[in-house]
Amino acid sequence: MLSLNKPKLDNLANEIWKSAERLRGKFKAYEYQNVILPIIVIRRLECVLIQWRKKMREEVLAKRPELEAKPIELDRLVKKLEITQAHFSNGTDHTLESLAEEDPMLLEDNFRAYLNGFSRNVRDILDHFNYHTTVTQLVKNNRLAPILNQYKSLTLGPDQLSNLEMGYIYEELLRRFSEQSGEEAGEHFTPREVIRLMVELLDIPTPTRHTAIYDPACGTGGMLSVAKEHLLDRARTEAERQQVESYVTLHGQELSPTNYAICRADLLIKEDKEARVFLGNSLIPHNPSSKEPGDQLAGSHDRFDFMLSNPPFGVTWGGKDRYEDEARRYAATRYRAGMPRTNDGALLFLQTMLAKMKPVDAASGQGGSRIAIIFNGSPLSNGDCGQGESEIRRWILENDWLDAIVMLPDQLFYNTGIYTYVWLLRNEKPASHRGRVMLIDARQQFEKEPKAFGNKRNRIADVHRQWIETRYRDGWAERFEDDDVKLYHTTDFAYHKVSLVFWQTDADDRPAIVTESYQKAFTAANMAKEQAFYDSELQFAVQARHGDRTVEIRFSLNPDDSFATVWGDAVRKAFAAELAELTKDIAEARERNKATKAFIDGLALQVTWTHRHYVADEEYIPFDPAGEPDEYIAAFLEREIAKPILRWQDSPQLGYEILPNKYFYRYQPPRPASELLAEFWALEKEAEGMLQRVGGK
Repeated sequence: MLSLNKPKLDNLANEIWKSAERLRGKFKAYEYQNVILPIIVIRRLECVLIQWRKKMREEVLAKRPELEAKPIELDRLVKKLEITQAHFSNGTDHTLESLAEEDPMLLEDNFRAYLNGFSRNVRDILDHFNYHTTVTQLVKNNRLAPILNQYKSLTLGPDQLSNLEMGYIYEELLRRFSEQSGEEAGEHFTPREVIRLMVELLDIPTPTRHTAIYDPACGTGGMLSVAKEHLLDRARTEAERQQVESYVTLHGQELSPTNYAICRADLLIKEDKEARVFLGNSLIPHNPSSKEPGDQLAGSHDRFDFMLSNPPFGVTWGGKDRYEDEARRYAATRYRAGMPRTNDGALLFLQTMLAKMKPVDAASGQGGSRIAIIFNGSPLSNGDCGQGESEIRRWILENDWLDAIVMLPDQLFYNTGIYTYVWLLRNEKPASHRGRVMLIDARQQFEKEPKAFGNKRNRIADVHRQWIETRYRDGWAERFEDDDVKLYHTTDFAYHKVSLVFWQTDADDRPAIVTESYQKAFTAANMAKEQAFYDSELQFAVQARHGDRTVEIRFSLNPDDSFATVWGDAVRKAFAAELAELTKDIAEARERNKATKAFIDGLALQVTWTHRHYVADEEYIPFDPAGEPDEYIAAFLEREIAKPILRWQDSPQLGYEILPNKYFYRYQPPRPASELLAEFWALEKEAEGMLQRVGGK
């Protein structure tokens, strides 16, 4: 069953954590995981080999009992079989226990020989840990022997710890390491109960054909492992288990070398030969010659039946030292709907998954893909109409891919207490789902953790998961009623962003006129903008100073007037004597005009103007698929603004946003004043009693 004995696992995690604390003073906090995680992987691999050797020794002795009297020959034969038949091997006679018991002077050389004795697939994992460099640091700081002694007999084999339990240990340690080293909050390891919920909502059937499962940010492989574990757990017969083993293939990509190495080790122990997991950034194109590997599952044949992921929250992908330039190479293909703001790449992951959906065959209805992805609240509503996030939501909803959103409780994750949301998407919606989106409010479906794990104080138990699954399964029926389930048409999330200008009214509800100081530069360019906006007479009173003389100039400017001409004529009239003196010796007209312009530009001005009180505003108006936009937008503005509308303009495309908190808002009336007063006087009386007792002392 997909359940965890958390007290047992926490005790083991605490025991392992003690070894990290022994590194204090010799290693920086951010270096702890470089020491601890690889040695855990090595010990677990060793436990697997020890178990394999024991089993193989029994099989050999059953066929050749005479070898029991020849232990050296028996060990040599088992070692030969290990190298040729086991999924991975170690060609040396060393174990961590034997190394710890040998001459300390030989420890480093023997340990390096032991590491190099592993088969190529294990050495590749150790290379991604960069473990040989870490060994040098351990030797330099005199910590190699204590670490080997700590782990030489630790029970980490699959017979003591399932892959599911080991995954929990890895991620609990990674959580603690990230807290110690202050890593960015975008790294949120997914609790197993949340992964199980996602897997069951995907409703992956027992396969009868090849079924590919994919995660573009697979971390240590938890999503992929739980998906397959769930299918194996649900298998009712040995034949069904064989179907899962034969038909299900796991695919993923991970950016962190450490997480990738752990994932590869986990798959190696499971002997999952068909799994394809790559190191690299799944959001950018792959260039084999680049130091930054990209998406290595981007071919036309890389299409997946089921996809699930918990991509990092709020991780910056643009700007200096990021990968914006590389990601934009997909702008015309994978990200053609739009690109989100550069400080949050969550929707890039979703678009990457959508690009890998299997097409649906129009004739047979076969094919298609389903997706489950965890987001925080940003992808629901970030981005205004026409901006990247809104355009991505528009693309998804207009293609009718979004199936449901489940609002999860807060404080479910180890490194953050925020609310999160599971988005379910599919391009093969059944008839009852088409054109609709289900929202499920599961924020109250939790119980308290007996003991907090970082920020994780709540958990989803089986009863809560079943509550969610029942509503997702049954909520599409016409007569289904539940206050925590709402169905919307895809167009219900669409809106018009309308720019408008209206004439504000005064206290007597009459169109208002305003006289105020003009704070902008008194230039032709600014005046052209004012004329275009107000489209009515503007009146000016200008205090113009030249030397010691100040003149008040009053003039009006109409929409079609040339500001330069009107203002120039007004200045010439007001300062006629000064201009005559200035230009009396200038014969050429062009030079006189230049001198006059310089005179006008050199005036010190204080400008007051009188204009109608026009207001520029923007209104977000719900889209009505059955109406004519010009008609219902005009009606909305007349009803909601209730001011003289001068003009309005709709945006070129619809905006889309999803606001679950708004849809599930429940009005709670304030408490009656009599109750509040009674509570106040009770507190007052209690305070008086406390003061009397203090005074009595």
